[in-house]
Amino acid sequence: MSQFYSIHPDNPQQRLIQLSADIIMQGGVVIYPTDSGYAIGCRIGDKSAVERICQIRNLDKDHHFTLMCRDLSELATYAKVDNWVFRLLKNNTPGPYTFILKGSKEVPRRLLNPKRKTIGIRVSPDPIVMALLETLKEPLMSTSLVLDDHDFAESDPYEIREHLGNQVDLIIDGNNRGEEPTTVIDLADGEVKIVREGAGDIQPFIGV
Repeated sequence: MSQFYSIHPDNPQQRLIQLSADIIMQGGVVIYPTDSGYAIGCRIGDKSAVERICQIRNLDKDHHFTLMCRDLSELATYAKVDNWVFRLLKNNTPGPYTFILKGSKEVPRRLLNPKRKTIGIRVSPDPIVMALLETLKEPLMSTSLVLDDHDFAESDPYEIREHLGNQVDLIIDGNNRGEEPTTVIDLADGEVKIVREGAGDIQPFIGV
């Protein structure tokens, strides 16, 4: 059975954040709250943990993984960002967006989209996410926790524990979350493409 930590959504307890980070650093798979529902994640370089996530989510090799980053400086380490893209990101992060960008050499090849060599990048304003990433000192390999028979990310941590408590190492309870997914913006080919409209306003990206 997985660990189940109830962490305050606005003032995360550092002791529990540290315990969560320790589990992740030791190869654990974690389900954690974000500003757009719950996500499932692990260390970037942990092949077996990534494989477990693919099995739980039933993902194929073309799935776009996301790196949950602390800030734009970390984002620039893992993605190739032109000046105009950086300005666009600076004006719209943190927020409920996932940006598709060309991955850098710092991203393990198995996480990149095999055809386009792209990776999803997120900077979330969620206090639990921010505290966890600050403690880890590296991004989380992540994907939304959308189960096979659902259309949106899971929002109730107790329902998640009922369904997946035996398949992951840690569930972070940060209260119920909204189910609306992030807005996905593809910037990888030198232009703005709205891949999915979600919680993030698309107006800042129209006509860019």
